[in-house]
Order: sequence, then C-alpha cells, then structure tokens
Amino acid sequence: MGDDATLKELIGTRTQVSTVVIERGPVRFFADSVFDESPESHDPAAAEAAGFDGIVAPPTFPISIESWGRFPELQDGIEHPGMMAALAPLIANGGLILHGEQSFHYHRPVLVGDVLVGEGTIVDAYAKESKGKTMTFVVTETVWKDRATGEPVVTSRFNIIHRI
Repeated sequence: MGDDATLKELIGTRTQVSTVVIERGPVRFFADSVFDESPESHDPAAAEAAGFDGIVAPPTFPISIESWGRFPELQDGIEHPGMMAALAPLIANGGLILHGEQSFHYHRPVLVGDVLVGEGTIVDAYAKESKGKTMTFVVTETVWKDRATGEPVVTSRFNIIHRI
C-alpha cells in the first residue's frame, strides 16, 4: 500500500456509523480531566443562565464520544468495516501508526442529553517521502448529527499517519 492509485481508492470508504448518547457523568469527568472549569460544563443552572438547553461538553469532547455513549441497542445493526479495516494493508507492512492532526468544527454546542449519529468517511489519503521514509496520511471526517432533527452538531476531522 502507499501508491497513489491504492490510496485514492480509500477515499470515500465509510469508517463508521454510530449512535451515541451524551451523558452528564462522562461530560463532567472529561471536563475535569482537561481542567475545564467552566460552569456551563458542570452546572445545569449555569448552562441555562448562559442560554444553553443543557450542560455543554468541552470543546475537545468529541474525540471521546464513541468511548462514552455508544450502546449496542442504539446501533443500526449493520457491521461497518471501521477505520482499522481500512488501515489493515498499511499496518500489515509494519511501521508506526500515529494520531496526527485533530480538529472540530461546531455547528452548535454538544449538550448533555443529545443523541447524535456519527457517519465517518475517509476524505483524503496520500503519501510523502521524509528522510528516506514513506509517510502515509489518511484523513477521516465524522459528521455528528442530532438524531431528532438530522442537523449537524459537530464535524470531527483527524489525520492518521503511517510511517515505514
């Protein structure tokens, strides 16, 4: 893996479809873990006073959404290949897998009580030479939408780097 044609074939690969529930305990734990002391991330009254419909998740919370609120009974029943299946040909060659860049684009705040559906897709894949080594970049994007309205809430984009 690593030639341009093979990498371009990855683009458009679905990596996930997940439904998650945003719960107060995990949001509070995450906020405390990243030293986010904002009242809106801890206290429902403070969040309401600030104009929110619920406690607000910290800005980087979407990196952990699937770890906290993905319950089997909420899933669509279809087994999606996932990111690791897409990366399997790279991993088979050995080398290092690194989490590169991560970004979040908010359409509105993530709130406790939200039920979100995330659809992940590989949006870019390319290779670069660096100091005699090949570095392959695989960029994924997950759009998390409000299950009730279908409106986007947050788009998470991250880059996985494979170095061999």
